[in-house]
Order: sequence, then C-alpha cells, then structure tokens
Amino acid sequence: MALLAGFALLVWGAERFVMGAASTARLLGVSPLLIGLTIVGFGTSAPEILVSLMASLNDNPGLAVGNAIGSNITNVALILGVTAILVPLSVHSGTVHRELPILLGTTVVAWLLLIDGRLDFADGLILLSGLIIMLTWVIWLGLHSRDKDPIEAEYAAEIPTNMTLGRSLFWLLFGIVILVASSRLLVWGAVEIAEAFGVSDLVIGLTIVALGTSLPELAASIASALKNEPDIAIGNVIGSNMFNLLAVLGIPGIIRPDAVDAAVLSRDMPVMVALTVALLIMAWGFRGEGRINRLEGTVLLACYIGYQSLLYFTTVR
Repeated sequence: MALLAGFALLVWGAERFVMGAASTARLLGVSPLLIGLTIVGFGTSAPEILVSLMASLNDNPGLAVGNAIGSNITNVALILGVTAILVPLSVHSGTVHRELPILLGTTVVAWLLLIDGRLDFADGLILLSGLIIMLTWVIWLGLHSRDKDPIEAEYAAEIPTNMTLGRSLFWLLFGIVILVASSRLLVWGAVEIAEAFGVSDLVIGLTIVALGTSLPELAASIASALKNEPDIAIGNVIGSNMFNLLAVLGIPGIIRPDAVDAAVLSRDMPVMVALTVALLIMAWGFRGEGRINRLEGTVLLACYIGYQSLLYFTTVR
C-alpha cells in the first residue's frame, strides 16, 4: 500500500509542481522554449531525483542506481514504444536534433565512469558538474535561439494561462512538499518489497520504482502525441534521460559512494546504451525527417518486455 500510495502522490505532485512552476515562469516573462527545456524537463524528472535522494539518505544506493538506469530504459523502450504505436512520432525540432547526440555522449560517459565497478564521490561530482553545464547550455539556447523552433509553439500551448501568480506559487510549493513526502513513502515501500521477495534494491529500482517514477513521462508523452505535439513527446524523454544520468545517478555518488553491482555493467548499462543508439537512429532522420513509426514503436516495446523478462529469469527465479 505504501508503494502504491507513493506512486499516486508522486505522479500527482509532479503534475502540480510542473503546472505551478511553468505558470510562475510565464507570469515572470520567461519564454515558452526556456520553460519547456528547463522547468518541464526538470519537473518530469523530479520523481526520480527525489527518490534517488531519499534512497541515498536511507543508505540504499542500489535503489537509486537502479532507478536512474531503469527509468532511462523505461522512457525509451516503454514510453516512446507505446506512444509511437498510438501515434507515430515525427521530429521537426532543431533543439531535439541537437540534444540527441548529447544524450548519447552523456550515456557513454556515465558508462565509462562506472566501468571500474564503483560509483564514488568523484564520479558523482563529474555527473553533477555535467548537469550544471547542460542547464547552462539549455538556458543559453533558450535565450539566444533566433530560429523559430516548432517545439516552442508546442510548449506555449501547454503552459497554463489562467492562473494568478499567487495560485501558481501555491501549486509550485505544494507540489514540492508532496514530491518529497511521496518519494520517502515510495522508497520505504520499495525496500519492504525487496526484503519480502528476497531481491536486491537494484532490481526493485530497475523494475517497479523505475516504472512508477516514469509515469509522469508516460502521461506527458501520450498526451502530447495525441495533441499532435510529437517534439514534446520525444523531447520530454530526452530531457528526462539527461537528468537521470546527471542528477539521479550523480546523487548517490555524492551522498553514498559504493560499489556497483556487476550486473549493472554486464546487463543494464549495455541495454540502456543500445536503446539510446536506437533512439538516435530513429529520431535523427539520416535520410530525411526523423520519425518513430508504429513498427519501430513495436520493436521498442518488445525490447522492454524482453528486458523485464531477462531481469525476472536472472534475479527472481
């Protein structure tokens, strides 16, 4: 019950937080592109970030690492897979094109940092420094972008326009409180399940927690695709995966440096890298417009099912 309640509150709190933060930024004169690239990107990753923080403070770094890697796998394979099956996704945004190779590079760097079998303080510092660099670049891009990017109009359509500053600030602060409380509840429930079934925190992070904390991205991507906003659907996943690698994976390195389970390097990281490469190939559009069609969406979804089956047969049975 604690896990289910934590998931429900986490999803609701993330939605309230993003709504309040985006409305506050709009009222303060921030451009829709900048709001989308920073606040929306951070907001959809807020569940993973707070769960990672709570897990690390609770001395469960394996749960935090599993959440970071599992969420990235879930975002690409499950979320984009399901979304593309419902509505094929075309990429028009130059911003999304620029972010794709950066995501792949960040994924490879994260793998190289873990290849020695440890996530230590230096690794966490490098990842969090990368987060600062990424945010600086994104803010610069949002402030100096001269070309009209299609994704800006999509973000503008999603930002609330009927809220006062006071109400916006209320939902911003209230959303943060709900996120903190629900993430603590979720971590407690996840640890209880791990102990009851005799599996590691890492596996729970890769499966149940990764799926639960990715629910905001799933809802956002499907809703965006149905509204004919495909660039947001893909852009949300790219932004979330960047935050997961740099913040969610960096936090346990800073707070609870520890050895990394060997399975992370031999099983989970290769799957995450392979899916990121597949996303780049599909969405880049080397021979024209980038597009994730229904067949490719089905392949991605099959990869998610296959990965979850692999986890089951290698860890539970």
